[in-house]
Amino acid sequence: MSSTVSKSVFKFFNALEKNNNRDWFNANKPEFKTIEAEIKQFYDTVLNNLRQHDDIDALKVFRIYRDVRFSKNKLPYKTHFGAAFHRTKPKLRGGYYVHIQPNNESFIATGFWNPAKEDLLRIRKEFEMDDTEIRDILAHKDFNTVWGDTFEGDELKTAPKGFDKTHKAIDLIKKKQFIFTKKFSDATVVSNSFAEQIDNAFRAVRPFFDLMSDVLTTDLNGVSLVED
Repeated sequence: MSSTVSKSVFKFFNALEKNNNRDWFNANKPEFKTIEAEIKQFYDTVLNNLRQHDDIDALKVFRIYRDVRFSKNKLPYKTHFGAAFHRTKPKLRGGYYVHIQPNNESFIATGFWNPAKEDLLRIRKEFEMDDTEIRDILAHKDFNTVWGDTFEGDELKTAPKGFDKTHKAIDLIKKKQFIFTKKFSDATVVSNSFAEQIDNAFRAVRPFFDLMSDVLTTDLNGVSLVED
């Protein structure tokens, strides 16, 4: 099992970016299949590391083929690899993502990309009642030196319906996504320590996930909604 990313991944994607068409890709498909197999082994390493400290029920490696049906961009192929690691629901919430792309565009991400309407309301209600715990997590050095001290992602311009726009936690309440990202240079991605750096970063987000799992599996009175 490979624990590193080969420089050949970046070389292939840089060439694909200049030749993003089916003829070129088909002519170079044997090389693609080789690096795809290598990158899947790397993702398996990330998965095994995660499973040492979290409960992951699925790894999804995204295909290189773009869905161009509803896109103005008709280029047929992605120029990156991406993989998502799903925590075991319903008790555990959130997920992890690892994106590998040349020219210093690689990154990892974690959090909640598209929370269900019911989950989003529950999170907002939690922040409305008490924002102390989430702010303590965001302010903690072990967390924010890795992920920063604020959420990324889309947000409303004003308060959601039913919430006070002057509430002291309105900066949190108006969020629609709760995402953290961390970028990596090409040199770091191909280094021997990349898988370890990913795992250390994912370990650091655990206090946030523990809080969100507790919130999203209980009602406003703290009563569990999940059967044992």
